[in-house]
Amino acid sequence: MPMLLMLMPMSLSLPAGVIAYGFRNCSPPLKCLLASSNTTNLHHYHHLRRRNNTIPPQLNTLFSFNFFPRNLNCLLTGNSLFFRMERFWSGSSINKNKALVEQLQNYGTISSKKVSEVMETIDRALFVPDGTPAYVDSPMAIGYNATISAPHMHATCLQLLEENLKSGMHVLDVGSGTGYLTACFALMVGPQGRAVGVEHIPELAGSSIKNIKKSAAAPLLKDGSLSIHVGDGRQGWPEFAPYDAIHVGAAAPEIPQPLLDQLKPGGRMVIPVGNIFQDLKVIDKNEDGSISVRSETSVRYVPLTSRDAQLRGY
Repeated sequence: MPMLLMLMPMSLSLPAGVIAYGFRNCSPPLKCLLASSNTTNLHHYHHLRRRNNTIPPQLNTLFSFNFFPRNLNCLLTGNSLFFRMERFWSGSSINKNKALVEQLQNYGTISSKKVSEVMETIDRALFVPDGTPAYVDSPMAIGYNATISAPHMHATCLQLLEENLKSGMHVLDVGSGTGYLTACFALMVGPQGRAVGVEHIPELAGSSIKNIKKSAAAPLLKDGSLSIHVGDGRQGWPEFAPYDAIHVGAAAPEIPQPLLDQLKPGGRMVIPVGNIFQDLKVIDKNEDGSISVRSETSVRYVPLTSRDAQLRGY
């Protein structure tokens, strides 16, 4: 590992397509290295290390110098890393949505029966581009310089928000993308609740509605308790505020004030915050209106930005 750190460049220009993954409890040198790459599933690596103090041989490969490709662009776009991790995480067994969820349970990412039921019910294959491996724990490009996060990040956010996603509650999904997590939220809050997705790329908003219509959340879209809107998610969606839960699927340099304003007292927001170095922040609004903030894990998400900036590649 020391040899690797010396040989890696000290400054790397991050590409527009850097996508969402998470990892916990990294030592400072490793954290700095990972912040410059698009490595996925390190969240699970640390679960394994804490659980039995062992590192699987497949993950030992990840940290060996010979694993990294000669072409650094290949490393940064994550293609070769995805291939390696796909073999490890999916193997021959994960070929169905239920198997993916069981794998996330096995590694401790999903601990709630409700979250596992919802992720089993909403088939991820309906929300990823045709021809892509839907059940691999990796983020994927969905066009327009946007991505769908890795399943372990979706599971993490559902777990963090579970107590604020009970029947009848209101939830806002900023940067709803393909509609996958918005559909999961809708099942959590049910027909008596309200799930609102906001996406500033009209084409993605339109395709997400088509995706949801093919999913188990279709009846909720039809009855209006689930809705997708085109707009700047940094401004939230005041029409159905206040929200018991707010999820933001892109990294903001700072927490947008309109989202804080639309968060209900007793509510919770999960949002990645930062530029190159990002943390998944858990924000609780207390009953007196005061705000409590903590960091859950280090992450890498695409920036929360304007529509035009996103289409230009930031």
